[in-house]
Amino acid sequence: MKTIEEKAIDIARLMEDGKGRNVVLIDVSELNSWTDYFVIATITSSAHWQGLYKQIKDYIKDADLEFHKTNRKSPDGDDWNLIDIGPVVVHLMSESARNFYDLEKLWHAGKILDFHKEE
Repeated sequence: MKTIEEKAIDIARLMEDGKGRNVVLIDVSELNSWTDYFVIATITSSAHWQGLYKQIKDYIKDADLEFHKTNRKSPDGDDWNLIDIGPVVVHLMSESARNFYDLEKLWHAGKILDFHKEE
């Protein structure tokens, strides 16, 4: 069985394989009690978000994870979509939202993990 970190790495890889831009995986487990990892990716459109969401949904069925109910913050749902999977929270953000909120800087005390496959 995979660890939570291995599952977070899988999700980060899924986001990158799905053409999410500038995907970052941050270990925030020492900084809060409500999640262990953030996966942050830039998306280009609503259709792009829907494709990545489907990939995540398909992955968690087999990974012994579950969605937690979340609400969208932006009226059209395109700027920032948060997917709460419990120990992993996925942030799919437009480029402008990502630049504005700058989650990497906000959570700078977390550890950025290298999730790229070794060739």
